[in-house]
Amino acid sequence: MPLSRGKIIGFWIATAIFCLQIGFTAYAQLRLPQVAAMFAHLGFPDYFRVELSWAKFAGVVLLLAPVSARLKEWAYAGFAITLGSALVAHFAMGDGPEVWGWAAGTFVLWGLSYFSWRRLQATPAVPDRAVSIDYSRLARLQG
Repeated sequence: MPLSRGKIIGFWIATAIFCLQIGFTAYAQLRLPQVAAMFAHLGFPDYFRVELSWAKFAGVVLLLAPVSARLKEWAYAGFAITLGSALVAHFAMGDGPEVWGWAAGTFVLWGLSYFSWRRLQATPAVPDRAVSIDYSRLARLQG
């Protein structure tokens, strides 16, 4: 079955919202003092916040650019590790849902983007012509 327009549109909507959210958090980690204070609260060194921000920007570029599936897979894996680690860090510090809710919501957006991308990867772009071969006709032609 070829790609449906709905699947493609759904993927791009989920991915665009996810990338906007990740891009905003990367910007906030670089520029907002309250976000830097939260990193300190979680026990992370200041340089980690800066490295993580630039890694998020790089991951957003990989998700939106026409790159190989392997690079996109690595970007999605990096985001999953980052978001999972953020949740663990907040839970370990006893933070409430008003603090870790953004990470959880972003993780949901990650899931929507990633799993819709996987569905697109599993769906052939062009129908497989080998499946539609009439083998009885082929046998008659061969003799």
